[in-house]
Amino acid sequence: MPGDTLRFCELNTGAKIPSVGLGTWQAEPGLVGNAVAAAIKIGYRHIDCARGYENEKEIGAVLKKLFEDGVVKREELWITSKLLGRDHEPEDVPKALEKTLHDLQLDYIDLYLIHWPVKMKKDSVGFNPENLDNVDIPSTWKAMETLFDSGKARAIGVSNFSTKKLGDLLEVARIPPAVNQVECHPSWQQTKLRAFCKAKGVHLSVRICVSEVKDQRRAGYSPLGSPGTTWLKSDVLTNPTLIMVAEKLGKTPAQVALRWGLQLGHSVLPKSTREERIKENFDIFDWSIPEDLFTKFSEIEQARLLRGKSFVHEKFGSYRTIEELWDGEI
Repeated sequence: MPGDTLRFCELNTGAKIPSVGLGTWQAEPGLVGNAVAAAIKIGYRHIDCARGYENEKEIGAVLKKLFEDGVVKREELWITSKLLGRDHEPEDVPKALEKTLHDLQLDYIDLYLIHWPVKMKKDSVGFNPENLDNVDIPSTWKAMETLFDSGKARAIGVSNFSTKKLGDLLEVARIPPAVNQVECHPSWQQTKLRAFCKAKGVHLSVRICVSEVKDQRRAGYSPLGSPGTTWLKSDVLTNPTLIMVAEKLGKTPAQVALRWGLQLGHSVLPKSTREERIKENFDIFDWSIPEDLFTKFSEIEQARLLRGKSFVHEKFGSYRTIEELWDGEI
């Protein structure tokens, strides 16, 4: 399978999003900036950011220097960011984007996402239950649409939306979301959501982080993108099927997991702050998983890692159970 055919994915806006992006959630000060610089020099042209990761200033300083040094041009990069839950009020949405643009030192963002279908009280800090508020996605989305109209967000979308929540939004949206960024990997394949997004022309962008845990390489997800967040760990990359395929192809389990996402038509967002891993995670073109091995992935036991328990409460917010948050997709 020619690698170049999978280097970009076309969105419903007509824009082409680079199919491999660097995830930038929680890292030690200095590490994320170095990671972004290394990734861009290696060849990454897609950087996935969020206000909630609290590192956009550092990333912005690095981007500015890379532009000044002629390493890359702004128009060659795809920069994504995300709207915080406490900025869901329509009047706060443009202010939030302006803050992100200021920190990233950019004039526009390529993709702006509603980070979660969850609203927090304005100016709240942390994820205490009493900070949860009742979400109103249609009103927030209307404000997102004005950002698209202005050109400051060249594409808009959502993150962590279930099939039902995405469907409900599509029914009322003037501008349909271009992207739904979600957890999706061989151990949580999101079959229903993938089929729905494909049918509706909404691109799936897939988060996966390769981290080092007691000398075992695993997949980890930062559910809240906030200092102090406990990372979820799982044996995604130690799954016997994944290891078997990796050994047959002479690749790492991480490369196979990422290539699996590419072959399904997703953009993939590996996160690492180690240069050798960043380079390895980009080496997923110019080879493919053959059909006889690809079918083996359907045998993998499924389990959602990122559950969003902090957004569920018996009294506060919009969701009383995990099932309500994910509309049964757990």
